[in-house]
Amino acid sequence: MVTLNTTYGPIKIELNEEKAPATVANFMMYAREGLYDGTIFHRVIDNFMIQGGGFDADMQQKETKEPIENEADNGLKNDFGTVAMARTMDPHSATAQFFINVKDNDFLNHSGKTMQGWGYAVFGKVVDGDEVLDKIRAVPTTSRGGHQDVPAETVIIESVDIDEDES
Repeated sequence: MVTLNTTYGPIKIELNEEKAPATVANFMMYAREGLYDGTIFHRVIDNFMIQGGGFDADMQQKETKEPIENEADNGLKNDFGTVAMARTMDPHSATAQFFINVKDNDFLNHSGKTMQGWGYAVFGKVVDGDEVLDKIRAVPTTSRGGHQDVPAETVIIESVDIDEDES
């Protein structure tokens, strides 16, 4: 269990280590190292998802370790409130960035081990903080630093609390 402490309030996430062991280990490594502290939700699209974990408030990308293997074939679906790894077109390119689905996004699910079918690896779900998600997903967005859908008012992940007893 982890809690993202944001400028809009806390979001409590239950991680699924059983179905996404490498992805959870990767996320926890970055959380323990403090990489997420002070990062922002840099991409917010209402009725789709909110993405964070990769940029600071000045839109400078954080340095990450090597990408991980995509675990999207784990049976978990990109449904409302689930947390998944962001990546490039390369299915096995996820590093630190993640997103929270704010609706059911079936088209992001794994459908086959092809470039088009890999999907996005779900590794957790929001168990408390839906009202915070609703506030963040509704923020006005703009273009900034060559990126679209950036919140006009910065939404910061101030820190990540790790509850070792529950995870």
